[in-house]
Amino acid sequence: MSLRNFPVFPLISDSLFSDRFSRIDRLFSQLTGDTPVAVAPPYNLKQLDDERYTLTLSVPGWKESELEIEVAGGRLTVTGRKEERTENEASSDSDRSDGSWLHRGISRTDFRLSYSVPEHMKVTEARLQDGLLSVGLHLEIPESEKPRRIPIAHHASDVIEHQA
Repeated sequence: MSLRNFPVFPLISDSLFSDRFSRIDRLFSQLTGDTPVAVAPPYNLKQLDDERYTLTLSVPGWKESELEIEVAGGRLTVTGRKEERTENEASSDSDRSDGSWLHRGISRTDFRLSYSVPEHMKVTEARLQDGLLSVGLHLEIPESEKPRRIPIAHHASDVIEHQA
C-alpha cells in the first residue's frame, strides 16, 4: 500500500524528496535489473479553485470494474485489482497466432494508493476515460468552521483643544 498526503497547501520539499527517491529507485533498478519499488500508477493533483480539486491517476488498460475508490476516516483510497481470468484466456493471450510477447512493459500489478484528506473533503465524481481515472474532490467547510474576520471597535478619543 502506498500512503500519500493530500496537501491543501502543497510543499515544495515534498515533491523534491519524492522525485529524488524515484530517481534513485530507477537507477538501482537499472543496475540490478529488479522492478522499481514504486509500482503504483503516477498521478496528478490539480487545484481548480479554493474548494475544488481533481486527482488524476494514469491507469492504462484497467477497466472500471477493476478499480475501486473509497473515502473513510480521513483517507481517500484508490485500489486496482486485476480480474481473475480463466486458464484458457491466459494461455490464449500468450499463444495467439498473431505473435508472442517479446517484451511486456505495461504494468498490470495490483495497487492500492491511500491519500490523507481534510475532514470535509467529499468525492463528487469519478471518471475513467482514455486510461486516466479522474476523481473530483470538493472541500465543503461548514460556515461555523470558516475563518471569520472580527472587526475592531474604534472609539474616538477625547481631544483637548488649545484655546488662545
